Amino acid sequence: MENFTNTSKLSLLSIILILFSLFSWQATSDSVHENFLHCLLNHSEPAHPISPAIFTPQNASFSSVLQSYIRNLRFNSTSTPKPFLILTALHESHVQVAVNCAREHGLQMKIRSGGHDYEGLSYVSEVPFFVLDMFNLRAVDVDIESNSAWVQTGAILGEVYYKIAEKSKTHGFPAGVCPTVGVGGHISGGGYGNMMRKYGLTVDNIIDARLVDANGRLLDRKSMGEDLFWAIRGGGGASFGVIIAYKINLVQVPEKVNSFLVRRTLEQNLTEIVDRWQHVAYILPEELFVRLTLDVVNKTVRGNFWGFYLGGSEKLLSIMNKSFPQLGLTQSDCVESSWIESVVFWGGFDSGTSTNILLSRTPALSFLKRKSDYVKKPIPRDGLEGIWKKMIELETTMLTFNPYGGRMAEIAASATAFPHRAGNLWMMQYLVNWNESGSEAANFYLGLIRELYNHMTPFVSKNPRQAFLNYRDIDLGVNHNGNRSYLEGRVYGIKYFKGNFERLVKIKTKVDPDNFFRNEQSIPVLPHQLG
Repeated sequence: MENFTNTSKLSLLSIILILFSLFSWQATSDSVHENFLHCLLNHSEPAHPISPAIFTPQNASFSSVLQSYIRNLRFNSTSTPKPFLILTALHESHVQVAVNCAREHGLQMKIRSGGHDYEGLSYVSEVPFFVLDMFNLRAVDVDIESNSAWVQTGAILGEVYYKIAEKSKTHGFPAGVCPTVGVGGHISGGGYGNMMRKYGLTVDNIIDARLVDANGRLLDRKSMGEDLFWAIRGGGGASFGVIIAYKINLVQVPEKVNSFLVRRTLEQNLTEIVDRWQHVAYILPEELFVRLTLDVVNKTVRGNFWGFYLGGSEKLLSIMNKSFPQLGLTQSDCVESSWIESVVFWGGFDSGTSTNILLSRTPALSFLKRKSDYVKKPIPRDGLEGIWKKMIELETTMLTFNPYGGRMAEIAASATAFPHRAGNLWMMQYLVNWNESGSEAANFYLGLIRELYNHMTPFVSKNPRQAFLNYRDIDLGVNHNGNRSYLEGRVYGIKYFKGNFERLVKIKTKVDPDNFFRNEQSIPVLPHQLG
C-alpha cells in the first residue's frame, strides 16, 4: 500500500510538472509572439506602416484571409494547424522586417503566393509559425520594347498574361495553363505550359530576380550571384529566401494560334491512338503541343487530347494528318484565336468567355491529391490495356501526359536547378479529387491514387523514380519540420533534383547556414553546419 501511495504521489507530481511546463511553454510562446509583433511594428518604415498588413486570430478577418488562398480543402479544416499571425506584405520592406524579426525571435515563417500548394507546406506546420502572404505584391510591369516584364510573385498567371496582351498581340509568356496559379511558386519550382516545346520552361525565360535573403538584404541577380540565381530557377525559392519579383523574357507568338480538344474512348480505338501519341508527341514540330488527359466516364476510359499550335489551322492539319492521323483531327476541331484567347480556352472556360476571367482569383475548390512521374520509353500496348483496367477499377483517378522534346531536350539538365530534360518522353501527373470531408474519405481517395501510382512502377523512371517539385508530394519523404537532417532531405531531394541536388545543398549551406528558410521538403544544409 505504501509503495502504491508513493507511486501515486510520483505520478501526481509528474502530471503537475508536465502541466506546469505546458503552461510555462504557452506563456513563453505567447511572450515570443508578442515580442515578434512589437518587433514588426517598431521596425517598419514610417512611409510604409506595417500594421494594416498584420492579421492575428483576434482580427475578425483572420480566417477569411487565411482561407482565401487555400486551394486544397484537405488543409482547410478545424483540425488543420493555424498560424499565430499572417503578414500580408504591402511593400518589400515588410518582407525584410518579417525576415529580420522572425530570425531574431526564432520563429518559423511560411511563404505563400498563390496558394496552389498541393501539400499545404506554405501555410501549415506542426510547430508554431506565421504566414508571410505575398498576394498584395502583384504588380506586373510590361516593357514591350525590351521584350521583358517585372512580375511580383503575388501575381497569378492570369494577371500576367492579361497585362502582356494589353500591350501586344504578338507577345506571350511560356508558363502554366491554369490562370489562378501564383507566380512565386510556379516559377521557382520550374513552371511549364503548352509552349514549353518551343520556348522551354518558365525558368528558362527568367533574366533577373529580386530576393530578400536570410539577412534581410534585398538582392538582385548581380548582388545575389549566379549560384543563388541558378538555385531559385527550379530549386524552390522558399528554401533560399523570399522572392519579391522575377524579370521575365517575353516570347513571340503569332497573331492567330490554334487550339483543339478531341475526345476518344476505348470504344473509339483509344488504345491505338494513345500508342501512336506516345511515339510521336515528343517529336512533333516544336510549335505543336498535344497534351493527353485520361479519365473514366461511364465505365470506360476517355482520352482528352488538348492541342496548341503556334500557327494556322491549315498547317496544323497537315502536320497531324501526316504524323498523327489516328486522332482524326478535322478543321471543325480547330479553334483559331489570339494567344490570350487560347489561354481562356486552355483554362477550360466556356466558348466566348471574356479574357477578363483571367483576372479572377477564385478557382474551383476540392479535396485533392497529386503525384508525378517521368516516362523515358513508350509503354507497351498490353501495358496500356493494364492501365485502362486499373483506372476503371479505381474509377475516380485521372492521368495527364505532358510531352517533352523540342526545346526541352536541348537545354542541359544542369542549366537550371530543374533537371528533367533530354531523355524524357513525357511527364505524368496523377490526379484525384473528392468532395467528402473527413479522414475516412481522405484515406480512401489517397489509397486510390497511391494504388495507381504503384501500378505504374514498371513504366516510369527508376533509380531514382523522379518527380516534379511543383507537384509537391509528401509521400516521397519529409524533413520533419524542415529541421536538420541532410539524409532525410536527400530522400526526396534526389527525386526532385537528381544530380542537381548536391549543388543546391551547397548553395543553401552558403546563403542560409542556419536553415532559416525551411519547410518539410526544403533543401537541407550540410550536416556540419547545424549542431
